[in-house]
Amino acid sequence: EHSNKMYVMSTIYQAGKKTTFCCIEKELDGDVPVGRYGHSINIVYSRGKTMCVIFGGRSYMPYGQRNTENWNSVVDCQPQVFLVDLEFGCSNSYTLPELQDGLSFHVSIARNDTVYILGGHCLESNRRPSTLYKLRIDLPLGSPALFCTLLPGGVSSSSSIITQISSKEFILVGGYVSDTHKKMVCNTIPVDDDGINITEKESPEWTSEVKHSKIWFGSDMGNGTVLFGLPGDSKQLV
Repeated sequence: EHSNKMYVMSTIYQAGKKTTFCCIEKELDGDVPVGRYGHSINIVYSRGKTMCVIFGGRSYMPYGQRNTENWNSVVDCQPQVFLVDLEFGCSNSYTLPELQDGLSFHVSIARNDTVYILGGHCLESNRRPSTLYKLRIDLPLGSPALFCTLLPGGVSSSSSIITQISSKEFILVGGYVSDTHKKMVCNTIPVDDDGINITEKESPEWTSEVKHSKIWFGSDMGNGTVLFGLPGDSKQLV
């Protein structure tokens, strides 16, 4: 059964006490996004309002198309944009003509009322398109308005990690350029009110284990720090 619940995790800081986690259950009404992974979630601000933006990802094949042979198969989610009001639990989906293909494991950066969507992997075509979308959300008193623009200067990459090093600058690290090749080049991404620009940045001196490993994974640790893990006998963290 398809669940209409969403869970919001937050941290509570109290002086002299341990930091605690808080989980709030939200029951969504309207166009509820199916369970998925490899998607992006961002928060945008417009006209004094706040909205959660969900895009992309993969999900299990619909029940009507599943059989014993493909029961655990996954497909690209439809390239819809979901706007979720976390205060009232309202969820609405939007189909934009600029977004034609499903994407997962992409990178997203939010600034004010705009979300930039970079790279990703399309499962249906097994492509990592070098697309860069600018998605602007206007939140007037009535219905939201969404504007999507395909920008030049994107990067072909999936499963990359984005880390913020200043109020207006991000670094893109790691990921894959194909099923068998890791993305060893880093990129610097300044974002301001005028737009976004992606350029190559001098990469760190990768260790031999990193260079020759087939798989790596990791996460943004905050303050410009990224943690990488290498599966296998070495079990190394970088």
